[in-house]
Amino acid sequence: MAKKAPAAKKTKSIEYKLKIGDHAPDLEIPATSGQTLSVTDFKGKGLVLYFYPKDNTPGCTLEGQDFKRLEKKFKAAGVSILGVSKDSLKAHEKFKEKCGFPFELLSDEDGKLCKAFDVIQMKSLYGRKFEGIERSTFVIDSKGVVRGEWRKVKVAGHAEEVLDFVKSEL
Repeated sequence: MAKKAPAAKKTKSIEYKLKIGDHAPDLEIPATSGQTLSVTDFKGKGLVLYFYPKDNTPGCTLEGQDFKRLEKKFKAAGVSILGVSKDSLKAHEKFKEKCGFPFELLSDEDGKLCKAFDVIQMKSLYGRKFEGIERSTFVIDSKGVVRGEWRKVKVAGHAEEVLDFVKSEL
């Protein structure tokens, strides 16, 4: 049985619908470079799917740069990387170009993929409550099964932790 990826510390217990061992939701989502991608497109390979709140914000930029820095090592392990947020394709194209990301970004403007992976959560900023993307990462194996998950991700060291998991578990 696959072991669970180390999870971020939780301040309160949230029961997520998607679990390790489940087949990953397979929705077609518009991607940068004029593509439409789904989990099925990566059958036969591993996939890291990371969800982030917003393009061009400090944490999201750093997270993307960390995955960029390690992208060749992920590729050598037979794993592709995709980033997902609710930003528009136009915003994604600018973000991808500015940061030089070698992987595609998925534009989930209607939130279908985010909801399927259960990453839309209530957040609070300066006392204002709103729904937003909980920074999360999933590792999906060559058969489309979720093998690792990280919720409430802290950016520092996260990409390395995911790479270590991929190398030991896939």
